[in-house]
Parts: sequence; structure tokens; C-alpha cells
Amino acid sequence: MSMRRFVAAVAVSWLLAFGVYAAPRDDAHWVATWTASPEARWDGDFALPLNLPFHLWDQTVRQVVRVSLGGKQTRIVLSNAYGDAPLVIGAAHMALAGHEGAVVATSDHALTFAGQSAVSIPPGAFVVSDPVAWKVDASSDLAVSLYLPEPTPPATFHWDARQTAYVGAGNQTADAAFKTDATMTTRVFLSAVLVDADAHASAVATLGDSITDGAGASMDRNTRWPDFLAQRLRQHDAAVVNAGISGARLLRNRMGDNALARFGRDVLDQPGVRTAIVMIGINDISWLDTPLGPHDATPSPEQMIAGYRQLIAQAHLHGVRIVGATLTPFEGALIDSPMKHYYSADKERVRQAINRWIRESGEFDAVADFDAALRDPAHPQRLLPAYDSGDHLHPGDAGNKAMANAIDPSALFGTH
Repeated sequence: MSMRRFVAAVAVSWLLAFGVYAAPRDDAHWVATWTASPEARWDGDFALPLNLPFHLWDQTVRQVVRVSLGGKQTRIVLSNAYGDAPLVIGAAHMALAGHEGAVVATSDHALTFAGQSAVSIPPGAFVVSDPVAWKVDASSDLAVSLYLPEPTPPATFHWDARQTAYVGAGNQTADAAFKTDATMTTRVFLSAVLVDADAHASAVATLGDSITDGAGASMDRNTRWPDFLAQRLRQHDAAVVNAGISGARLLRNRMGDNALARFGRDVLDQPGVRTAIVMIGINDISWLDTPLGPHDATPSPEQMIAGYRQLIAQAHLHGVRIVGATLTPFEGALIDSPMKHYYSADKERVRQAINRWIRESGEFDAVADFDAALRDPAHPQRLLPAYDSGDHLHPGDAGNKAMANAIDPSALFGTH
């Protein structure tokens, strides 16, 4: 047999064994259109429940996401960032979401990974699915279904999804109707959706804590402030991706890694990110004397500012514009809960010092003054009642919309 015929025979045998795999187009312009920042699960005596099953086994999880920007092709990213064993995905599908776990049957697409329908993700790693030639419109609701054939502890998750996920027995990834055995308000393994967008499209990433994650927003309604911002930026052909984690802090770990540790993964490494908006630090200031961090001393303004300066330096090394957002009012926060010592006059003085630096230092490329947008003029240490979700810390839907409206798009893209 000639060498050419031998090579051809080997190639055919590989195609027969593993299926035809078409490499992604070189001219595609991939942009992150949706993200959920991965977290490590916590166990033991931590004050908040996990809201997770002990493990998933021979079950399908169907998760709904709203993309901000549309595109000609679509793919997903799955994360095993905090797993200590390989994460086995037996099958994965994506479709337009219907109601209560159902999907639009004619929109169903099977996902592959390097041409294979199943994938094993090593500990600490992530995988990107192959592109699906499926045009997705901006603001579409997609359902991503993952089948877990082996006992799978959800070691990598996102705690506060503000979106219902559906869990059912067996491999239901291709089923239009979903037989639901349980629901969750957490996300598991799914960390991003990417689209092949127009060449000039870009993404804005929002790094933050529960206020960015959407803790005061209505469930299943996409009313976080980054969601409202995404609506405003559609005319600018820009996606908005949410890198908020409830309980996250600038300088310390516990509910998610500290901001300095995850800024690269959750913001700078996301395809297409041109601008970052940073509003994080209220949990650094306030966890002292609460069940979440009873002995976590409040950092000084100088310590916090040093952390922000590191974020600025990292962003500029990657050519990313960075917008500093002021920390919002929180007097009376969580007063009717075990977190009743979240606010104090000393903590308020730290917030005010940080906000002065954000506004006046000129070190961020631009400023989003969320404090000014949400505070009560008659009592500036408190949220305006119309914007308060009720716990005096997290804005409700109206407050989230006010935050998005307070952002000047020209400041995001450096066009002013």
C-alpha cells in the first residue's frame, strides 16, 4: 500500500471511530454573551445553606440563561474549577427555553466537544463546546441541558442564580418536555455562553458581589442591574456579562475567591471583554461581627484602595478599560436577620472614604456613581425606599434599573 493510501485509510478509520469533526472557523469573532462565575461549594458550619444536592447521578440538569448579545454561532463553557475528580458530562444539548423546564423542540441542538458527545473535564479545568451553526438573537432565553451519568458531587457551582434550574431522572437532554423531580436556584458547571458576533461587537463585564449578582431582583425575570444595562447597550452591539458572586469580597475568600484572584478568569479572560465595571467591597467592610465572618476585621480604606489599584493595573495590562462604581448606601442593612450588625457608623466611615477616592482620584478610567443614584436625599446613608428590596442593602428591580440608567455608555467605551 502506498503511503498516501495508508494515510487515507488511517484517516477514514479515525472518522468512523470518532465521527466527523469540523474545526471552528478561523474568522469567527467569539464574544461572551452570558456568564456565571464559578464558586467552590462550602461545607461544615457556614451560616448559609448550599441549596445543592449531595450529588447528581444518572440525572439531567436543565438551566435557563438569557443571552445579552446574539450571534451566528453559539457554544458553551463548562467548568470543573473546584472539582477534585474528573467531571463526566454524558450528553449536552442547547435549545430555546420554553416554560417550566420545557424547550422549543424545533430549536434543539446536540452539543459536542472536539467532535464527541461526551466529555471528561479534569479537575481545575474547563472545556468549550464545538460551535453550533445556530443564529441566536439578543435577549433570547436558552436552555442548556447536561446529563450526569456518574455520581457527581457539584463541587463547582454558582450559589445565587436568581433563575430556576430543573433536575430530572435519566438522560433528558434531547427531550422537549422535561420530567422534573426537583428544582434548584443554583447553577452547576455551566459558566459561559459564547456567540460568534459581528466583528466590532464587544462585551462589558460587571465584577461585584450580591448587588451585582442580583440578590434583590425578582426570580426568573432577569432584573439584575447588568440585565437592564444589557438592554441599554444592545444598540452599541455590546454584550454584558455578570461576574457577580453573592458574598464576594475584594480581599478575602469564602463565598467565591477574592476579586484579585478571580479577576483574570471571570473578566479579563472572557472573549470580547473591552470594559470592566467594578463594584465590590461592601462585604469586606461589613462582615465583622456577623455570622458570616464574626472575626474578619474591617480593612482600612488604604488596604481597600491598594486592592482596587491592583484591579486597575491588571485591566490595563490587558488593554481593558475599567470603570469604578461607588459603594451603595447600607444603613439598617439586614437589621431583622442574624446579620443585624452588618452596618455600623465605623463601617460607614470606611465606605465614605472609599467612595471619595473612587470619585476624586482619577485612577479609574471612569466612574459610575451608584451611591448617588440610589441614596435617599433626606437620609444619604440609606437607600431610597423606592429602590430598596426591603433589606436595606440590596436594590430591588426599580433600584437595579436606576443603577443601569446611571451609567453613561460613552464612559464605558471611552468615547467622551
